[in-house]
Amino acid sequence: MAIVSTSEKSCTVNPLKMSQPIGGSFAFMGLRGAMPLLHSSQGCTSFGLTLFVRHFREAVPMQTTAMSEVEAVFGGQENVEQAILNIYNGAKPELIGINSTGLTEIKGEDVEQFIYLIRQKHPQLERLPLVYVSTPDFKGAFQDGWDKTVARMVEVLVHPVETGRARDPTRINVLPGCHLTPGDLNELRTILEDFGLKPSFLPDLAGSLDGHIPDEFTPTTIGGIGVDEIATMGQAAWTIAIGAQMQRAAEAMYAKTGVRFRLFDRLCGLVPNDEFIAFLSKISERPVPLKYRRQRGQLADAMLDAHFYIGGRKLAIGAEPDLLFDLSSMLYDMGANIAVAVTTTASPVLQRIRTEEVLIGDLEDLEELAKTHGCDLLITHSHGRQAASRLKIPFFRAGFPMFDRLGAGHQLSVGYRGTRDLIFGLANLVIADREANHQPTPDTWRSVDRDFKTVPSYPQ
Repeated sequence: MAIVSTSEKSCTVNPLKMSQPIGGSFAFMGLRGAMPLLHSSQGCTSFGLTLFVRHFREAVPMQTTAMSEVEAVFGGQENVEQAILNIYNGAKPELIGINSTGLTEIKGEDVEQFIYLIRQKHPQLERLPLVYVSTPDFKGAFQDGWDKTVARMVEVLVHPVETGRARDPTRINVLPGCHLTPGDLNELRTILEDFGLKPSFLPDLAGSLDGHIPDEFTPTTIGGIGVDEIATMGQAAWTIAIGAQMQRAAEAMYAKTGVRFRLFDRLCGLVPNDEFIAFLSKISERPVPLKYRRQRGQLADAMLDAHFYIGGRKLAIGAEPDLLFDLSSMLYDMGANIAVAVTTTASPVLQRIRTEEVLIGDLEDLEELAKTHGCDLLITHSHGRQAASRLKIPFFRAGFPMFDRLGAGHQLSVGYRGTRDLIFGLANLVIADREANHQPTPDTWRSVDRDFKTVPSYPQ
């Protein structure tokens, strides 16, 4: 069991974490026709928008209430009202998702009351879903904002189900954590459909941020799950939650609709996918398709091939809790030594990470600890590239944001196939580093101080 500690520095020097409101806005981007709205200054919103655009390289919808110094003191109800009306009249959204920031949380604004009064004043907004989530950025992290926002979506948008009403045995709700990419969601959708199941993802980033080009421009999100489909999620037979962060949303779904749920802490690795596939076979009452039996064999073979390069290596990983648990658990199974683990916020999975200590800290902590422990591989998002360069060790990019490589939205780590590809990516990085920096030469094949004249001869 790992010891979880918090950095005692008086300030964050090189941030590892992204903020709660950014995580909340990210969740709203998985809904069709949505417009994420930050109750904040323009700078707060533009910073988050820049992160999303650089990561996905797509047009990302995001708006702000544009709070100034005056409104920060006297209150922002008028800003919220004007922002909602402008979005309603200009973008014609199916939903507006509102996240607070530190600026408005410190003021203590009652945004739920604002929304109530705005609806009374403007009857045309009666049928427009307005979902507000409190996500102060002076505490918590990206994962917390996503977690709170998805749970609030369930509470506001899912319709309750009458007791005794028959459920659709083939319909499955999926609540994915923020550590899963659009590529991961597409892989999960394929797996579920191969068992004859009909999944509804909340949120569904695979529908909105998977890099497709729409037929025509729209100012809101261009895909994802619709409000109507969310309303009927209570008719599903099961809810599958992926990542410990989704516990709250799964419990909210159960409390409101009675839909049973199964939480999978991770879907990266051999054993977790065995459990996942067995669960799908059970609830669908279908045998496991042959393609997944073959993919399992491919993963086992990949683990055998790659453990020569990954096994025994000292790794330093910096990531959100669920992603840290995902990667570190899979690599520990491969024989790696998780020497340094740094994360962004508290989570129940941190104590289960296979290392001595998990530090809630920043990238400076990650770099210093990696140097102290002599780590030979660094894993974190793109802001860790300078640290890896100074440490002169291979660098594997994982998490958000990833702005200096293409295909971040399609990176795959779930299922047998995703785990296999992730293992090959890591092992190939190690091989490339070895070839670049440790290429053997005639001088390294033997000791230059060795005196061959003293080598004894042996009788024939």
